[in-house]
Amino acid sequence: MQTANKTDVIIVGSGIVGLACALVAVEQGLSVQVVERENFCTGASIRNFGFVTVTGQGSGASWRRARRSRDIWAHIAPQVGIPVEHSGLYVVAQRAEAEAVLRELLLTEEGADLSWLDPGKLRKQAPHLAHAYVQGALYSPHELRVEARLAIEKLRLWLASRGVRFHMGQAVTQVEAGRVHLPTQTLQAERIVVCPGTDLRSLFPQVFAKYQTQLCQLQMLRIRPPRDYQLNAAVMSDLSLVRYRGFTELPGAARLEDRLRLEVPRALQHGIHLIVVQSSDGSLVVGDSHQYGETMPPFVPAEAEELILTEMQRVLCLGHYEVKERWTGIYPSGTQDAFIEAVLPDVQVLSVTSGSGMSTAFALAEECLKGERIAV
Repeated sequence: MQTANKTDVIIVGSGIVGLACALVAVEQGLSVQVVERENFCTGASIRNFGFVTVTGQGSGASWRRARRSRDIWAHIAPQVGIPVEHSGLYVVAQRAEAEAVLRELLLTEEGADLSWLDPGKLRKQAPHLAHAYVQGALYSPHELRVEARLAIEKLRLWLASRGVRFHMGQAVTQVEAGRVHLPTQTLQAERIVVCPGTDLRSLFPQVFAKYQTQLCQLQMLRIRPPRDYQLNAAVMSDLSLVRYRGFTELPGAARLEDRLRLEVPRALQHGIHLIVVQSSDGSLVVGDSHQYGETMPPFVPAEAEELILTEMQRVLCLGHYEVKERWTGIYPSGTQDAFIEAVLPDVQVLSVTSGSGMSTAFALAEECLKGERIAV
């Protein structure tokens, strides 16, 4: 078996978490190899909204990671040639209980840069969201949106142009201290970071078992709205406030959930919450539902899609629309938002187990590699 030249770092996995680690290592002046079992990214990193979310992340470490990662995205995207499709977020409150949760957030450290828009202000700033039954909306300036299915490959190619060596279509058979074994060669490095995404069984399965990690499957859609419809920022709604930890840890979230259980019990059973973002061609990416298990079936219920579209219409009132594309997303889900676990000398497993890889991976990579931060 051939032994490749030794580098400073080997990263297993080329999703957003692995690419974030490669970026941080390159910024530290380290030599890097990345191993990826697929020929191109097919997993969670391209199946999401491309929505870099700060508001709603859990208070403390997760929120700080999201703020830091958002700044890195803003810094790196122009260099890579990744367009920012739009920025900002409106969380539209349809119920008085939802308004109460959002006003509670404004009183926290995480709410310092946010603003509440009453119906009058909302009509001036975002008239397409100011429907008669809306209590108002929380506006956040932090969020960015990129086209995930294009951005990941652009970032990979840019890192390759900066000297990162990629071994695509190569399955890792074993990892030991200082060595990563492939079917035809062995790679060597001072440090190894394993970022396996949704593959919870091939490498160090005991770590994922420790954090009670399972899979979460989502249903998502691409919608063609009326001609010239402009969203201008991402949109969330009441259902988001009982799913995102940054909202659910607030006192008023329980009262909102009680009301939702009476009014939209099926939506809660399917784990529905609304995110809508817009692409450069005018189409809307809309989702999503949440289904959990150790192995996900290939079948998804039509009812979940209907509930997503019902909530979309409740918030956007599009009049008419066309479903152009459907797909399922998938990500690892565990007992905490993310973990970095040492498994062997100079070998770590890094996993985002909350569906927030696009939002927090860059900051987690800095924590994992613990060198100089990226200058932004």
